[in-house]
Amino acid sequence: MDWQQYIHSDPQILLGKPTVKGTRLSVEFLLGLFAAGWTTQQILENYPTLTPDALRAVFAFVAECIAI
Repeated sequence: MDWQQYIHSDPQILLGKPTVKGTRLSVEFLLGLFAAGWTTQQILENYPTLTPDALRAVFAFVAECIAI
């Protein structure tokens, strides 16, 4: 998956934290929801601007970050 289509960092948004494009939802926040036990369905229902592909991109981004 090409996570760069979905994840970006802008110093003007959340102090440059990686976010899902077009939202103010950070990668950190979304991972925190999963860690707290939220399901993909719950996240998509509560944040309708997200897509399943955008959520997969969050994991692809993190996987690449920790592989370095």
